[in-house]
Amino acid sequence: MTEAFRGRKLIVVGGSSGMGRQTAADVVAAGGSAVIIGRKHDKVDATVMALGAQGKAWGITADLTDRQQVSRVQDQLASEHADATLLVNAAGVFLPQPFLDHDSTAYDSYHELNRAIFFLTQTVARGMVDGGRGGAIVTIGSMWAHQAVSATPSSAYSMAKAGLHALTHNLAIELAGHQIRVNAVAPAVVATPIYEAFIPPEKVAETLEGFKGVHPLGRVGTPKDISAAITYLLSDDASWVTGTILDVDGGVMAGRN
Repeated sequence: MTEAFRGRKLIVVGGSSGMGRQTAADVVAAGGSAVIIGRKHDKVDATVMALGAQGKAWGITADLTDRQQVSRVQDQLASEHADATLLVNAAGVFLPQPFLDHDSTAYDSYHELNRAIFFLTQTVARGMVDGGRGGAIVTIGSMWAHQAVSATPSSAYSMAKAGLHALTHNLAIELAGHQIRVNAVAPAVVATPIYEAFIPPEKVAETLEGFKGVHPLGRVGTPKDISAAITYLLSDDASWVTGTILDVDGGVMAGRN
């Protein structure tokens, strides 16, 4: 994919770690530039500095569950980055809780994040439409939106991710006339820092090891596995692909393992 993204600007919502950061790195390595939106200032700065060694990158720090901060990011994207033709929605939170024990704080965090993704996507898509250049949008959904997993009870998370899958289908239809393609990927278990929200960091690797056998291919995913699928969907190689939810899950959705 050398030079596949030359001259193209990517916005990554949730781009300072995990799958989002890997995707930004791969696009910049292929000649593009990247705008990193993340919650922690130090992680955003570190990502921008790392990407800057290969190309051009900008950082925006915001808590996407805070509506005022989301509005600020919208304004900044509209005024400074309306030339972006690529968008990846990679921000996520994963806090498994049994349905009968679920609290409103965790529930609200999922849906405030979806609200942010909805309106940030609207802002970026409007820039693509006004610029008349078309574009490509990829959102990270989830295997959990397709099926439940008893070991990780995730009713609210699954609702939120299923909503993003539905948004993908709707935007693919609505934006097709503007030559904006909209797709999503649905990963299974991927080794990223998201699990540190409910697993002690020193235990994450051991815990994920226990999920290897869930995947027919015998291992959990890596950010690079997901980025490879995302960058394909962003690229001109996927110029006739829109409205798809691409399972990138080591074979989980093929059947029970």
